[in-house]
Amino acid sequence: MQFALEEHKAIGGASAGKALHLAALGHKVTCHIAVGDDAASIRLRSVLESAGIELACVTVPGASERHLNLMTHAGERVSVYLSTPTFAEPDVAQFRTLAEGAEALVMDLSETSRSLLPESVVSGIPIWTDLHDYDGHSDFHEPFVQAASHLFMNAEGMPDPLPFMRVRVNAGATVVVCTLGSEGAMAVDADGLHRVDSAPAEIRDTNGAGDAFFAGFLHATLSGASTDEALASAAAQAVVALESKHLHPCVEDALA
Repeated sequence: MQFALEEHKAIGGASAGKALHLAALGHKVTCHIAVGDDAASIRLRSVLESAGIELACVTVPGASERHLNLMTHAGERVSVYLSTPTFAEPDVAQFRTLAEGAEALVMDLSETSRSLLPESVVSGIPIWTDLHDYDGHSDFHEPFVQAASHLFMNAEGMPDPLPFMRVRVNAGATVVVCTLGSEGAMAVDADGLHRVDSAPAEIRDTNGAGDAFFAGFLHATLSGASTDEALASAAAQAVVALESKHLHPCVEDALA
C-alpha cells in the first residue's frame, strides 16, 4: 500500500499539450478533436478556447478521454484509461477546409487522425507525427510512419532507434527526432545526426514535456531554424512543461 503525496486535476492528452504550447508561442492553432458531452467535456473545451485554441469538435455521447496518471518522483508514469470516447467518422470536407492554408498538420495517434491520413497526404502540407514509444512493428502506427515528413518518438520502444531513423530519412522523411529523457534528444536529417542536451529545469511534473519539446521544434522550424537550432528551441520549450504541474502554465489559473 502506498500513500499519495499529492493529487490534482489537469488538462491532458498529446494533442492538447502541443496545441497549448503552439498557441502560447503565437501560432494560430485549430484542434480537430472528439469530445464527450458531459460537464467535464464542456469545461475542457472552455479551458482550451480560453488559451486561444480554435476547436473543431466531433461531439459524441458520454465522457471525453480521461486518464488517471500515477507518477513517481523520478517522472515514471502508469496511465490508466478511465474513459474513451466512441469513434465517429470525421467529416473529410470539414477537415479539408480546416487544413486550407495550414503550414503544418500535426496528426496525433488516434483513429480519427488515422482515417484522415490519406486526405492529409493529398493536401501536400507537411505532416508532423509523434510516434511516442513506437517499437518498430505496430500495425496501427505504420500509416503514420509512412505519411509523416517530420517524425518524433522516444527511445522506450527500441533499444537502438538510429537505424529506424536513418531508414525513414532515406525513404523521404525530412527529419526524425528521438527524445532521450534526461539525456536530451537526437535527430537525423539529410545532413546526418544531430544531438542536444536536456535543458536545466526544476522539475514539477514530467507530463507533457514531450509535447512541449515537439511544439518547440515545430515553432523553430516554421521560423526557418536549422535542425540544431530547432533542437535547442525544443529542449528549452520542454522546460516550460517540466516546471508546471499542468501541460502549460497558461491553464493554471483556469484550473485552480
